[in-house]
Amino acid sequence: MGKIGIYVERYTISHADQMNSLMRFAQVAQRMGHRTDFLFRPDMFKIPEYNAIYIRATTDPLNSAYVAARTAEMHGIRVIDDSSSIRICCDKINMYRHLINAGVPMPQTVFLHEHELTREIGQRLFDSLGSPLVLKAPNSAFSLYVDRAETIEEFLKIAKKYFRRADRIVVQRFVKSGFDWRVGILDGEPLYVCQYMIPKKRWKIATYTADGQTEYGPVRALSVSQANPLLLERAKQATTSIGKGLYGVDLKQTEEDFLVIEVNDNPTIIQGEEDKKAINLNERLINFLIYGT
Repeated sequence: MGKIGIYVERYTISHADQMNSLMRFAQVAQRMGHRTDFLFRPDMFKIPEYNAIYIRATTDPLNSAYVAARTAEMHGIRVIDDSSSIRICCDKINMYRHLINAGVPMPQTVFLHEHELTREIGQRLFDSLGSPLVLKAPNSAFSLYVDRAETIEEFLKIAKKYFRRADRIVVQRFVKSGFDWRVGILDGEPLYVCQYMIPKKRWKIATYTADGQTEYGPVRALSVSQANPLLLERAKQATTSIGKGLYGVDLKQTEEDFLVIEVNDNPTIIQGEEDKKAINLNERLINFLIYGT
């Protein structure tokens, strides 16, 4: 019997959909003969007692989840997510450099330094990448700090806001679509496939309204066998440049190819959505955590 520690924060279990998914994971692990315990920040000292750690809290090198990952690694314990993947995926510039070095197809991307924020350079970016431009702060997640600029004035305003968070930001060509592909990859192989539909009159999968609500589109799941082989290949190519853990790869479909938009560590897994057509998703996660296969 193996022991899996599920590292969470209070906000993780406050969401019913996430809690239901974790309870399902725990039930599957028990059926397979393994024990699971929820670990919170005050339980960090217990990590060496486990065979594996499964992190289901927001990952960032400045968050407690990163400390949990490093603690597990220091004791030779397999962990999802590993600290290297957290460092890469939580910094979009670092992540995109890995994709570029590996020749992964992606929208044209420019890294803009703060001293380069001028009207003239902005116009050059519109001329070379087209309009609108997509701007991203490097340390953003869940579509936060990702905006679209259609004019020089919008570009300068958004960029100035993002430069309060970092000394470099990401500027990309906009790829229009009605959905994003999401391919879950575990240990270099596809785990699940789905489409995140973009809400009507929106341009990204998550929009935050003035009253603090988040607007998401529906999720459409496909079995891995139904997916375009090129889609799976692009997702695998992207994660190979980063590591061998668990990732969620976002892609846009064009007439000729699939373009990688981002690689996410700690991807969302909600019961009835990402796992709907991936019947053995939890079994594969558990086997990877306990046996490395």
